[in-house]
Amino acid sequence: MIVFVVLDRSGLTLARKLAKSFPRSQVHGLASRVKADVGFASATAHLRKLFAEGHSIVGVCAAGILIRALAPLLADKKNEPPVVALSANGSAVVPLLGGHHGANDLARDIAKLTKTKAAVTTAGDAALGLALDEPPPGYSLANPAAAKAVAAALIAGEAVKIVGDAPWLKKAKLRTSPKARVTLRVADEAAKPGKLELIYHPRTLALGVGCERNTDPKELIALARKCLKAAKLAPESVACVVSLDLKADEAAVHALAADLGVPARFFTAAKLERETPRLQNPSKVVFKAVGCHGVAEGAALAAVGPRGALILPKTASKRATVAIARAPKLIDGAGVGTPRGRLDIVGLGPGDAAYLTPDARAALEQATDAVGYDLYLDLAGDLIAGAARHALPLGAEEKRAAFALDLAAKGKRVALISSGDPGIYAMAAPLFEMLERANKPAWNRVAINVRPGLSAMQMAAARSGAPLGHDFCAISLSDLLTPRDAIEKRLRAAAMGDFVVALYNPVSLRRRELIVLARDILMAARGPDTQVLLAHDLGRPTEKLQTIALKALRPESAGMTTLVMIGASSTKRVTRGTNDWLYTPRGYSANHG
Repeated sequence: MIVFVVLDRSGLTLARKLAKSFPRSQVHGLASRVKADVGFASATAHLRKLFAEGHSIVGVCAAGILIRALAPLLADKKNEPPVVALSANGSAVVPLLGGHHGANDLARDIAKLTKTKAAVTTAGDAALGLALDEPPPGYSLANPAAAKAVAAALIAGEAVKIVGDAPWLKKAKLRTSPKARVTLRVADEAAKPGKLELIYHPRTLALGVGCERNTDPKELIALARKCLKAAKLAPESVACVVSLDLKADEAAVHALAADLGVPARFFTAAKLERETPRLQNPSKVVFKAVGCHGVAEGAALAAVGPRGALILPKTASKRATVAIARAPKLIDGAGVGTPRGRLDIVGLGPGDAAYLTPDARAALEQATDAVGYDLYLDLAGDLIAGAARHALPLGAEEKRAAFALDLAAKGKRVALISSGDPGIYAMAAPLFEMLERANKPAWNRVAINVRPGLSAMQMAAARSGAPLGHDFCAISLSDLLTPRDAIEKRLRAAAMGDFVVALYNPVSLRRRELIVLARDILMAARGPDTQVLLAHDLGRPTEKLQTIALKALRPESAGMTTLVMIGASSTKRVTRGTNDWLYTPRGYSANHG
């Protein structure tokens, strides 16, 4: 993510304008001076936090501020995220750190928007018009350790010999000669570089694979590496691992893609069947099983397009097959076929971004589509700015779950959003119920993850002290999905066990009597003066906490956004100074006599 860091109002307008041009970006501001997407109290601490987390930083401030803040963290320039200094009026753009990791390009992009020129100072960029050790997307440098010596030779005035198709090299400020001792080679073949030679591998290869269900990933990886070596091809030139969509949830396919550092992409059987005339090993057995005459060869050919060609036909191991095809130009691996769909069931916590877990934040920022109740989508705010919003009404939980699964089955990265924790009276359970009941093959192939959030009872407990310090339980008083006799049975069991009880959905506009039932059942077991915490609108500006005796609990004590926490018989209220706390002891005092 790109973060524009603003320290005063003079740079806020520019930062907001620029942020609109970068899909994954936020404006962070010094809270005492500006109102931004995210506020912070200490510029130094916040800059160090962003840097440590790997975010691209654009400081709309003096370069010295960024240098002094980040200097103690500088240890490995190979892993530095981009840091750019930008003057408040947009007249100066300077990449300070991570020049060859995106800062130079980011500075140039900003310079275009502000109609100025980026002050790129890295030697290769300044003298040659390119960074030899940072080729453009689609290429990788096989021997980066040699880049410094080659760059030094070229800066000293030596000519260069360019071998292979490399439009980006031809645009640079290089003096070429077929007899030059400095060589820049572009090829997808594996080769040993000569002295003063750099080898760039273009992403022009597609690795088509097939495998039996639950094939050991090690087998497929070993087969793929063996095939690449036999064909004398560089693994760095593989742009994607491709297969039939029925294999989208196959662990071995994704393990191979991860091993090569490329995306795994998938095609329908109908798409692969259209490649049948170009197959070298069509199979009627495969057609009968999956609807196309070849998986590995068909997928590789589909990925490289009609002008591409198969360069290694299907090669098999005991449970897997691999084929390799070459495209006449670079392959955008992320644009081939469709990815495995991903569905993240995300908990927002109480709604304040300060309480959002890093895991949940990442899922929201990466989503292509966000599904949820209108209020939850609004609470997610700028975190889903780059995603398509799909609002479904409150109460339509099953429709929301099915809609999210359908989107993910099409290869989307979907965030299904809940408040609090998605596994506690929220969207996770309805979704898994739908998954079990429907048993749709397309849904079954989706990668599903539950991203936990801070639940209301955790938030309430933290605000009030430690009322959940010993055994506790949670009970929902909503009778929309749970019969009243089941609710009563659980209340009586909680009373018998002397649990601290967190009551969710304590009242609604029509349902007022169940909170009275809960009070009476628990009061009979633990007494009328038992401590009760009423937590209203947690995490919102209207948040309010009250502590009352159980005998005083009434329907009007709570609202639809209240969590009611009823203490155990041992729960205590302690006042020290101006502080008023609740806690449930774990018996330590008994150990001290």
